[in-house]
Parts: sequence; structure tokens; C-alpha cells
Amino acid sequence: MAAPHTSEPRDPHDDGRPRMRAVVGSTRIEEEMFGRAFDGRVVQRIWTFVRPYRRKVWIAVAAVLVFTLSQLTIPLLIGLAIDRGMAPGAPNFQLFGFVALFAVAIVINYVASLVQERVTGQMAEDVLFDIRRKMFSHLQRVSLSFMDKTEVGRLMSRLQGDVNAMQEFLETSIQSVGDIALLVGIVAVMLWLDWQLAGMVLLVLPVLFGVRVLWLARARAAFMAAHEANSVTNGALAEAIHGVRAVQAMGRARLNADLYGELAGRTYQAHLRASRLAQIMIPIVDSLTGIAMATVVVAGGLMVVSGRIEVGVMVAFLFYIQRFFDPIRSLTMQYSVMQRAMASGHRLTEVLDVEVAVTDAADAVPLGPDDDGSVEFRNVTFGYDPAQPVLKDVSFRVKSGERVALVGPTGSGKSSTIALIHRFYDVQAGAVLVGGRDVRSVTQESLGRHIAMVLQEPYLFTGTVMDNIRYSSHWASDADVIEAATAVGAHEFIMAMPQGYATQLEERGSNLSLGQRQLLSFARALVADARILVLDEATANIDSYTELQIQTALERLLEGRTGLVIAHRLATIRTADRIVVLQHGRKIEEGDHAALMAEGGLYARLYNLNYASFDDLPCPPSDEDRARAT
Repeated sequence: MAAPHTSEPRDPHDDGRPRMRAVVGSTRIEEEMFGRAFDGRVVQRIWTFVRPYRRKVWIAVAAVLVFTLSQLTIPLLIGLAIDRGMAPGAPNFQLFGFVALFAVAIVINYVASLVQERVTGQMAEDVLFDIRRKMFSHLQRVSLSFMDKTEVGRLMSRLQGDVNAMQEFLETSIQSVGDIALLVGIVAVMLWLDWQLAGMVLLVLPVLFGVRVLWLARARAAFMAAHEANSVTNGALAEAIHGVRAVQAMGRARLNADLYGELAGRTYQAHLRASRLAQIMIPIVDSLTGIAMATVVVAGGLMVVSGRIEVGVMVAFLFYIQRFFDPIRSLTMQYSVMQRAMASGHRLTEVLDVEVAVTDAADAVPLGPDDDGSVEFRNVTFGYDPAQPVLKDVSFRVKSGERVALVGPTGSGKSSTIALIHRFYDVQAGAVLVGGRDVRSVTQESLGRHIAMVLQEPYLFTGTVMDNIRYSSHWASDADVIEAATAVGAHEFIMAMPQGYATQLEERGSNLSLGQRQLLSFARALVADARILVLDEATANIDSYTELQIQTALERLLEGRTGLVIAHRLATIRTADRIVVLQHGRKIEEGDHAALMAEGGLYARLYNLNYASFDDLPCPPSDEDRARAT
């Protein structure tokens, strides 16, 4: 079926040459959000994390207000010292008194700033820690249906970049309270000192706000363009690095370098435009500051000469003007911080609000040691998209201690069957039973202890060999781990490693061969001592010699346990107690090797034609496929 065509505006720079395209999920939606300066829902969600530390918030706000008050007081003290302490005939102690008050104000200013910085920083770190821990915990529990359609890179970006954006927002939001208070305070004090001179100074504000309105629209567009260009370039870089083997194999290195250089050039130009627009406000503000100070010097000087105001008042005005534009500049920068924070907060809440579709029922009970290892499918219908079922009315039963193989062509529903046994997903119809209980009526934790899985691609974690083997059985002793490794034939190669069981594995166990990684996963399953063992193509990607070792390990591993084996290779399933053949999501055959051969169905045809795998023979289309074709 052809994919639906989606119309997209043509890039004016597109000259028809092949380019590196980065598939970045929902990037356009996220970019559109960049630019919203306030989102009440996001702020409310952030506050739920801040609430436990609201005492620190109030301390930080109080400290920043005290700091602001000291900033307002210092110019007044300087003006009073000039007009009162230095006046002809004024006693010396009066000047010393102003100097002492000035020193106190400086000390208060320093202490308040120190308290505000430390308390705000600690509060922001506490909130960040809670957000990261909450997101990590939630992502460990979300249903696999969410993980199946979500890029790992995007989740990592949210755990790192977006959370860091929230830290910046929390720190600057406290500072913005002080900036607003300082701005209002300066205007109020200048109006109190002399409203006419203050009016002359404040005439520059309409000019500043007019320039800012014009600047804001262009700056926002430039920031968005730079952010989008950066996302596309980073996506292309990640794609090229992950696919470096294919790039080198197909001789695309030089062409990709040229194409990446083109993308990087566009990103450079976009960031250059954004940087220029970001910097243009600084000289404008500095120019307006100079105009305001010149106004005070000229107009204020005339007022001093005429005796209308004192010299100290004009000096105080000059100090206030110097500080007047600082909070404006700071609030302009904080606007961009808020834009990023609102977009990041929205993306974080998106993850935190992902529904955990598979949860324990209110009356769920744990599977215990008395529950057997039987598995049963009763008229199960299931699809990742309910409208397109992968399994259709499938029924079979595996007795406790029995070894059953699930076989069939790719797409027949074998791996989906295994996922339902572990309750990674819930069925749309029918029921899956483990130990005689519906998996929806037992706790997921006990179900995980009851079932051990060995996958086609064994996943090992960074850490020691010992830690990896008991990853799912952290209570197991060192002796238990060594016994399990010996039983599956892994002990010998482990002891040949530099530190034996204490050897550190690299990412995903890349310092081991695939066969060695698989043996470690067998040892992990054995030490878990689960009643049911699920093998999903456990011998698919290994050589014949290693497969002999694996087969020996399997015999030891399956001893006394229920075994469910998914396999393509016919040689690995002939000894199974029963074989269930799936095709197009339906069970079409069931029986042991001899019975299926006598039946003369799909299994027998494959075996008689000496095919090594179910995928070697094209299977006839299903009834649904025929109906769809007509």
C-alpha cells in the first residue's frame, strides 16, 4: 500500500541534489512552541516540583528584595552625603555617619546577594533532581507501546537539555522579581526626588519599548530559524555517525561531508543572524542611557545653578539612570529564557503525562512458588493497532515443564506472543494465563520473577560481569552467579578475562563476542531461577561452533522448566515436545515433529524441501490479504 502523500513547502535553497535528511520526531511542532513566553499549565506543573521547597523560594525572594532595597538606598545615601555631610559648616560626625550607613548598605547588599544566589541555586538543583528522578522512574514504567514509537534521542534530550532549561528558568525567575522591583523602585524614587527631571528621563521609555516591539518579532523568527537549523544539522550528524558502517561501505563519506558542510553553513548563517539581532539591543540601550544621562547633566545642571535642586539630587539621578536600564536589559534576556523554558516544560510534561497503559489491577495477587509454569492462550486477539490485529483468535496450552516451539514466517506473530506472556501489552480479546492465572490478575513484579527471557540480541549493561549476570536477581550470591555461569559453559571464558567476574564490560558488552554475550544472558536467566524460560531467537546470529555450546547450555537451562522457544531454524526445534506453527497471526498447525510431518502441512513442506528456515519459503497470502487486494 502506498504511503499517503503529504504536501510540504519546497525549500527555496533546494537545488534537487541528494541531501542528508534527519528524521526528527515532531520537531516542527516543538519549534512552533518556541516563542511562547508564558504557559500557565506548564508553570502549574513546574510548581508541583517547586512546592516542597517553597520555604527556600520565599527566602530567595526576600533576599532579592533586600538586595534591591540596598541598591535603591546606596545612591540616596551618596546624594545625602553630598548635600548634608559635605555642606559648609556641617559637623564631621554627620559625614562619618553617612559613610557608616553606606558601609552597612554595602554589607547588606553583599549578604543578600550571597543568600539569594546560594538558596536559589540549591532550590533549582533540588527541583532538577526531582524532575530527573520522576522522569526516569516514569520512563521505566511506561508501556512499551509508547517506547516503540518514541526516539531514544528525543527522550535523552528531554532528560538533559530540557531539564537544564528548567534550571535556568528557575534561577532567572527569582532574579526577575528583583529586576521588576528595582525598575519600579528607581522610577518611584526619581519621581519622589524631582518629578520634572524624572519626566525628562522617562521620555526615552516610549522609544525603547517601540524599538523592542519591532525587535522582538524579528528576533523570535531568527531564534526559531537558528533552533530548527541546529536540530536538522544535529539530526544529520547523529544519523551519519550511527550509520558510519553503511556510509563507508557505500563510499558516501566525501559526499556526506560536503552535504553536512552545507547544512552546517546554513546553521552558521542562521545563528549569525540570531546573534546579530540579540546583540542589537545592547548598543540601543547604551545609547538611550547616554541620552538620559546627558539630559540629567544639562537639565539637572541648570536646575542646580538656579537653586531648584541640590547637587546630591542630580548625582543620585545619574546613579539611578546607570542602574535603570540594567533590569530592562536583564528582563529582555530573561524573555528568551522563558521562551525556551515554556517549550522545554511542555515537552517534559508530555513525557510525565504519558499514561501507563499496563498497570496492576486493584485486586492483583502475586504469583508464588506454588504456582506452576503452565502457559495458556485462550482465543487471543491482539494488535499494536487494534484495527490491525497481529494475532487472531489464537489458542494453545503449554503444560508445566513442557518444551514448546513457536515457528512461522516473519510477521506471523511469534514475538508478539512472547510479549503478551510477559504482559508487555494487554490483549484486545481473549486471555493469556500463566500458572493458571490471567496475567491481568497478577502483579507485574511477580510475573517478571516467574518468567526469564533470553533475546536474540542479549543486552548487557555497563558494569562488571558479576553485576550483569545477577542483574535481574540482585539478591543472588557470588557463589550462585559462578554456579550458573559454570552450568551454561561461561565460567571458562570469564576467568580468562583480565579481572574475571570483576571485569568491567563496555557499553552493551562490546568487548565480548556475540556468543559470549549470549552465554552471559543464559547465566542471567539461570540464576533468576524462573519457572518459565522464553527464548526468542536465542541462537539466530551465532556460528555453528558457538551454537553447539549454546545448545548444551540450553539443555541445562531448560532442565525442569517450562520452555517457550521462538526459532526460524528447523534444526533447533525438532526435539521440542510440541511445535505450534503460526501464519498471518493464526495458529495453523500444532503437534510434535513426527505428527506435523505426517500431517503434510506447511511444516512438512518446509522440512521435506530441506529449507533451513521458515523465511526461505514464500508463504501464500492470507484471506485478509486476498480480500484487501480485491
